[in-house]
Amino acid sequence: MEAIHIQTSSKSYNVFVGEGILNEIRTFLNNHFPNLTRVLIITDETVGSIHLDKVVPLLSQWNPAIFTAPSGEKAKTFEVYYEALSVALENRLDRKSAIIALGGGAVGDLSGFVAASFMRGIPFIQVPTTILAHDSAVGGKVAINHPLGKNMIGAFHQPEAVFYDLNFLHTLPEQEIRSGFAEVIKHALIYDSTFYHWLKSDIHDLKSLTSDQLFESLTKGIKIKNEFVSKDEKETGVRAYLNFGHTLGHAIESEMGYGNFTHGEAVMIGMIFALKLSKEIAGLTFNTDEFVTWVKGLGYQTEIPPHLSPERLLSKMKQDKKSAAGAVKFVLLEQIGIPKLQELSDDFLLDQLKNL
Repeated sequence: MEAIHIQTSSKSYNVFVGEGILNEIRTFLNNHFPNLTRVLIITDETVGSIHLDKVVPLLSQWNPAIFTAPSGEKAKTFEVYYEALSVALENRLDRKSAIIALGGGAVGDLSGFVAASFMRGIPFIQVPTTILAHDSAVGGKVAINHPLGKNMIGAFHQPEAVFYDLNFLHTLPEQEIRSGFAEVIKHALIYDSTFYHWLKSDIHDLKSLTSDQLFESLTKGIKIKNEFVSKDEKETGVRAYLNFGHTLGHAIESEMGYGNFTHGEAVMIGMIFALKLSKEIAGLTFNTDEFVTWVKGLGYQTEIPPHLSPERLLSKMKQDKKSAAGAVKFVLLEQIGIPKLQELSDDFLLDQLKNL
C-alpha cells in the first residue's frame, strides 16, 4: 500500500493505492466525518453488478443510498445528472452527507459534479475501478458532457480522498485496460523520459501486466499528475499540459459518438498526431515510427477512423476548452518531459489531419 499526498491550493488529500485498501474506508469516514449523516453511492450498471455487493457492507452504518447510472460516457448527460440529484434529495442527503464515486472516469466525473452542486457542495470520495480513473480521480476536475463538447459543463471540486483498490482492476476487459494505459503513457511523455523508456522496454502485453508493473505504472502516473495539479489547480497554466493528445482525442470521441470509442484509445491517436506536430514545429527529436509500432503491439488503433471528416474534427477542436477566440491551442513536446502550448492555424491543422 502507498499513500500519495495530493496538495492543491484549496485542499490536500491522500490517494491510497493497494490491493484491499478499500477495507480502510469505514475507519477513514469515522475519523474524518464523525457527524456523517448519510452516504450516496453513485456507480454504473457494469461496475454495480460486479462490485457493489463488496462495497455496501463497508458503509452499512450510514444506510447508503444507491444511484446506478448507465455505463460509460452515457453516465455524463444532463438527464442522468438530474436523476442523481433527485435520488440525493429523495434520500434526504444534507450538508453533512457524502457521495462515494464507485466506478471509472465517467462515474467519477458525474459523482463529483453532483457533489459540487448539491446544496452548493458536499464531500465526495473517489473509489476508482479502472486504470483510466488513476488520472481522472485525482485533481478535482468534474463534469458532464454536452453534444457540442466533452466535459464542457462542470466544476473544480476536490475529493476528500481516493481509495484506489487494485483488486478492482482484475475484472477489466482488455479494451478498458488499453483505454486507461494510454493516460499512463501520456504522463510519461509529458514529464519523465526515464519512466517512458521503462514503459517502452518493460510493457509489451497489456493483457498480462504483472501486479508490480501495474502498481509502478499507476503510482508513478498519479505522482506525475500531482506535479501539475499542485502548481495549477484551476488550469490557468501548466495543468493544461495534462491535455496532451486530448485536443484531437476529444474531437474523435465526439464525432464517433460518446461511448462508441474509448477515451484512452482516442487520446492515443491524439498523442501520435501531437508527436508528429511536435517533430515538425517544436524541434522534438523522437522516433515516431518506433512509438507507433510499440503501441500497435499493445493493441491501439493509431489512425483517425477513415469516415471522420478533417473539417468536422477541426470544428470540434476549435470548441476545446484550451481554445481562445476560435484559435486551436495544442500541447506539443519540445522533448520528452518538456511540453509547451502552441496556437496553430486552421489551414495548417487541416493539412496535417489529412496527412495523418
